[in-house]
Amino acid sequence: MLSRLNHSRLLRFAGLFTWAMVGSWVVQLWLDPGDFALPTGRDNPFNLLVARWVALYLSFGAAYWWITRDLGSQRPSPLSHVLLLVLTLCAIGVSYLSSTGLGSILLMVVAGLLPWLLPVRVGIAWLIGGNLAIMPVFMTLGMPWLVALAQSLAYMGFSSLVFVTGLVAMQQAQAREEQRRLNAELRATRLLLAESARVNERTRISRELHDLLGHHLTALSLNLEVAGHLVDGRAREHVTQAHTLAKLLLTDVREAVSQLRDDGAIDLAAALQPLAENVPGLVIHMDIEVPLPVEDPDRAHVLLRCTQEIITNAARHSGARNLWIRARRERCRIEMTARDDGRGADRLTAGNGLRGMRERLHQYGGELTIETRPQAGFQLHLTLPATAAPAAAIEGVGA
Repeated sequence: MLSRLNHSRLLRFAGLFTWAMVGSWVVQLWLDPGDFALPTGRDNPFNLLVARWVALYLSFGAAYWWITRDLGSQRPSPLSHVLLLVLTLCAIGVSYLSSTGLGSILLMVVAGLLPWLLPVRVGIAWLIGGNLAIMPVFMTLGMPWLVALAQSLAYMGFSSLVFVTGLVAMQQAQAREEQRRLNAELRATRLLLAESARVNERTRISRELHDLLGHHLTALSLNLEVAGHLVDGRAREHVTQAHTLAKLLLTDVREAVSQLRDDGAIDLAAALQPLAENVPGLVIHMDIEVPLPVEDPDRAHVLLRCTQEIITNAARHSGARNLWIRARRERCRIEMTARDDGRGADRLTAGNGLRGMRERLHQYGGELTIETRPQAGFQLHLTLPATAAPAAAIEGVGA
């Protein structure tokens, strides 16, 4: 069962389990409140103090459950940082209201999230600040400040262990995602190379048929036509028949050459499908025309790289859960449209990926247009000529 869970899911369930175990102290409080040195009084009745404590404890669990829903599958959003602050304040508040070190245990749960949501240096500073904030609680229990500091440092050591564990889990998750992406690119590139090899082989065969058989049959037809004028009788009938067969065979060779060249297009649909498989946190809906022929291998490679960049941007930057990709061939051009249901933007700032896509397409006569609005996702539309040669020139090969 555990083998089916990824690193982020294991971390999430471990944190929820630790939070639930901390809740056992609430039960003990109700059974024997004398074990807790709660600062009760007229201004802080016992029931109100416990209610505040329990409220902070439950708020911590709710915030943790929400923040870990898509942990690692998307870039941290501003809401994630706000919830991280809520978690930390709730943990500190639990310690102050209960006059215990329970908040330090909850801060260990928070420490497992820090590598996923903050840069390492900021996460370390956050961990240190949160644990030192609970030091006054230990001092109110009668500990000298050195002992209280040592207690805080001890809890900080446990939190550091959880922090490093979360950091390793995050790095392994990133390495696995990078391996998945590279495997998908490798499969797509391998299929594209196989298609390119098939097209090159058909082109080579058609060229050999045209250059060898075509020329020789043309020469044979001309010689038979001359021989038909030099002989009489039954011999002329046989020469005429041979001449007719030679012209028929020459026509068949030309048709075979034309068919080989016309069918010598790369089927891009087979190469694009592997890119959409098992992308974490993103459901990709592929609507690709089958077959999707592209005559030029370089143009097929450009479309493959553009599709990779579209999927990467949607998975890492847009906050989308769904991505729709549609590709069709309209006469001699490939039309591709991609849209997601991410957060979008009110103003487009093109990064290196989008600029690279536009440069690749412009190099081969293609175009890229981008539309986006806040809470409306991104929509990209790209067009690219399927071949560098005019259609008339292709049809004329082998004439």
